[in-house]
Order: sequence, then structure tokens, then C-alpha cells
Amino acid sequence: MEEMVVEEIQELLEKENDKALKQYLDQLNISDVEELIDELPQHAAKFIETLSLNRAVNVFRILDFPTQERIIKKLSGNKLNQIIKDLPPDDRTALFSELKGDVVKKMITLLPPEERKESLALLGYKEDSIGRLMTPDYIAVKPEWSITRVLAHIRRYGKNSETIDVVYVINKDGVLLDDIRIREVLLADPEAIIGELTDKRFIALKANDPQEDAINIFRMNNRVALPVVDEHNILLGIVTVDDILWIANEEYTEDMHKIGGTEALDEPYLDIPIFKLVKKRAGWLIVLFLGEMLTATAMQHFEIELEKAVVLSLFIPLIMSSGGNSGSQASTLIIQAMALGEVTIAEWWRVMRRELVSGALLGIILGTIGFVRIVTWQELHLYNYGPHWLLIATTIFFTLVGIVLWGSLIGSMMPIILKKLRLDPATSSAPFVATMVDVTGIVIYFSVAVLILKGVLL
Repeated sequence: MEEMVVEEIQELLEKENDKALKQYLDQLNISDVEELIDELPQHAAKFIETLSLNRAVNVFRILDFPTQERIIKKLSGNKLNQIIKDLPPDDRTALFSELKGDVVKKMITLLPPEERKESLALLGYKEDSIGRLMTPDYIAVKPEWSITRVLAHIRRYGKNSETIDVVYVINKDGVLLDDIRIREVLLADPEAIIGELTDKRFIALKANDPQEDAINIFRMNNRVALPVVDEHNILLGIVTVDDILWIANEEYTEDMHKIGGTEALDEPYLDIPIFKLVKKRAGWLIVLFLGEMLTATAMQHFEIELEKAVVLSLFIPLIMSSGGNSGSQASTLIIQAMALGEVTIAEWWRVMRRELVSGALLGIILGTIGFVRIVTWQELHLYNYGPHWLLIATTIFFTLVGIVLWGSLIGSMMPIILKKLRLDPATSSAPFVATMVDVTGIVIYFSVAVLILKGVLL
């Protein structure tokens, strides 16, 4: 949003020139009005109030929930009623699901009987289910109808439909028989029967399935809308790609928060209260801190070895960070691959085989660098590792091979195990995997040291 535009709007607001403000707002794109609300959030309700109903609805539906909630509190009763009534059922359901119960109850009573019934039905589905996304506004026809009758039906009811790109063929019981693209209908003989165009090869979503499933199905099938059915294959509604893009963005943001080792934020970062932000982050930090305390316990177990060979303590940070880094890399790669549908639970063995090879090769690379570093420092007299420096270098080499391999295996398997347990794979975040590898890394390091240096330094 250009600064000049914002200044002109502010000037109109100060002069309370509502007529000029409406004319100015009507010239802006819907996305520009949204940006304007972001720039001047204190006047958000005023902008929505000033806009024509159709444009107000289109702006309101693309705003984030905290902004919608602020607008609802300030908007006049008449305008609010009109917006709620004109919101598409799926957007209305999304709004109701975020609002507090008493507010929802009040708003539902404002709806006409038929729309009230739709909203209550949609709210009956679980919060993260596909049922919450669907809209009952679609074009459905019977298989015995002619193309002429189908086109007449579309002209009559298409205006109130979420999309007319696809026509849904249902039988007398409401069972979905097929979905046909509007292109095929337009190109067909007017006297042809719509049932003759069906091949019964359609893709449908299940109302009670998770929304993440819908994201993957849309991604794989390149569709603008998909039908939603119940367990008896009865058509309940449709889900359009705009809703899926919105959900995909929310899922991606949530996963990024979890991968970073924090709870998902339900508000923009700069809008969330500081104490709520601390609460979101503190839980995971405490869990990770308690996990890292096990590292100290593991080191205490090898206290005697450390006293005998103090030089080994120099490499502890190197060993721990290498294992944690390899584990974080692997977990991030697998979480992303699972989100894109590239890796499934059934392919765990293929993932493990790849990580065994790649982890071993990465370990050899880092181990060689560590070995060369010790040899170089010793030969150039930059540091004296003692008479058994070659054995120490060998210890570091094999430890790095082992811990990088172990980190890769842990990082790649954790998301798959969590998915198998019906938990969110993103929970196996980089900090979580790194903490696990840190603890086991100490055990691997000193176990290798005891094997190689026993009878010499230990």
C-alpha cells in the first residue's frame, strides 16, 4: 500500500467525508482494502461499514480472525447481520468456529432458517475435519436430465453456487455418481442425456477425514473443487481450492513453528500478547532443558574417563553439534517429504536404507575433517595432544562416523514413528531431535574412546 494512498484516506477520515471515502474505497482492489486495514487497523470497522455489501463481504472473508473479531465488536448491528448472512457457508463456519460460544449462538439466530440449518450442520464436524471446509452451494443434477435442462438449471441456480466449473451428478437418494467439468457440458449435444457423459471415475473427499488429506488430494489432482461425501457416498457439499490454499498456509505456518521447537501461534507474531508468546515457547524449552540434563547425567557416568583423559573434553561440543545437526537435517527433510506426500509410513525401510548410506558417508566426511584437523594441529605444533595423539584422532574419526549416522537415523525415523502413532510428525522438530542425539552422542563418544584408548589413556 503506497504511503500517499494511506495519507489521503487518513485525511478523508479526519474530515469525516464518508461519501468521498466510499468513492475512494470503491476504486481499490479487494486486496488493497485488506492492506489498508493492516495499515490502519483502528479504522477497520469504518472501512467495512462504508463499503457496499458485496465488497464488504469479500474483504471481510479474507481478513485474519483477530481482525474479524475486532470488526465484529465495532460494526453496526445491521451491517454485521448483512455480512454474516452473505458470507459463504464455509467462511461463516470458519468464523463461528473461532468465536466464543455465546457470540456464535447470537449470530446463528440472525440467519434465515435454511442458512441457520447449514451452519449448525457444518459446525457439527470436528474442528480440523474436511466437513468444516465444505460449502453446500453447488450445482447438482440428475443423470436422466438432458443437457438443455442442465444448462437451464445452471442459469437459474448458478449465481448462488460457490463455483460452476464442475457439475455434480446425483441419483434420487443424493448418492454422488460423478462430477463433470462445465466444459464437457457446454460442448455436448443439447439433446444428449447428462448421464451419458459420466464415467463414474471421480475423486471425492470424506467429510470426517483430516483437512491435511484434502491438501494432498488437491495437490495431486489439479482440481478447483472436489465433492465431499459421507460414509454412504451421499453428496454433502464441495470444497474449493481457495479454502485449501488458506488451510495449506495455516498448516505450513503451524509446522514451521513446531519445527522451530514452539507451539503453533494462533495470531500474528506482532499481535500476540507477550505473556502468551512466552507461554507458547516455555513448554518446549522446559522439555528440551530437562532432556539436556540427561547429557550431564551421561557425562557424570564417564567422569573417571574424563579425569584420566582431559583432552577428550575438548571435542565434546564438536561431537554433540555434529550429531544434532545431522539429525536436524534428516528430520526436516523427512517432515517436508511427508507433507508433500513423497514419503509414506509404508516406505520407512527405504528411508532407513538411504539414511544408513548417506549418514555413513556424511560421517566419514566429517570424521576425516576431524582427523586431519588433529593431525595438522599436532604436526604444526599449534596444540599438543600428547604422545597418543594419533589414537585420539582415530577416536574422533570413528565417533563422528557413528554419531552422524545415528543422528541421521533418529532424525529420519522419528517423524515416521510419530505419524504411525497418529501424532504430528512436525513435533519431531530439529531442537527435539538434537536433544535426543546430544544425550546418546555422549554415550557413543566415550564408548568409542574406551574401546580405542583402553590400556593407553584410559
